[in-house]
Amino acid sequence: MKETLHMTVNGESVAVSVHPGAMLVDVLREDLQLLGTKIGCREGECGACTVLMDGKPVASCMVPALKARGCEIKTIEGVGTGERPHVLQQSFAREGAIQCGYCTPGFIMSAYALLQENPKPSEQEIREAISGNLCRCTGYTRIVSAITKASGQ
Repeated sequence: MKETLHMTVNGESVAVSVHPGAMLVDVLREDLQLLGTKIGCREGECGACTVLMDGKPVASCMVPALKARGCEIKTIEGVGTGERPHVLQQSFAREGAIQCGYCTPGFIMSAYALLQENPKPSEQEIREAISGNLCRCTGYTRIVSAITKASGQ
């Protein structure tokens, strides 16, 4: 039997009918058509599905959707648009921190949360904040550089 999930996603109040075992990543992608949140490992190891839940980065593949009841969820679609990209998105593009791009939304969400909490992080703090995100294409030097430059350092 489905239950109604009420939450705020990217600033908009939503109500979605979900199965009790549904995971947040599936509700975001399938029910809300927010395809920027990627599915990688489904084990909470790769970070491709990272979203912010009440301002904190979470692996949405590991969050039962009903745990998000009443929460504020921010996905990559809530960070910037093609016409008005966020400074992090601009910096990732400028620094060449994107290759295949699959992991990029998760990295940006982790970096976004970091910069909200700490606008001028050290390299070590950046590396720690993105430690739950994996990239198989770029390595991490350009990603760290993009986040550093987005912070204005």
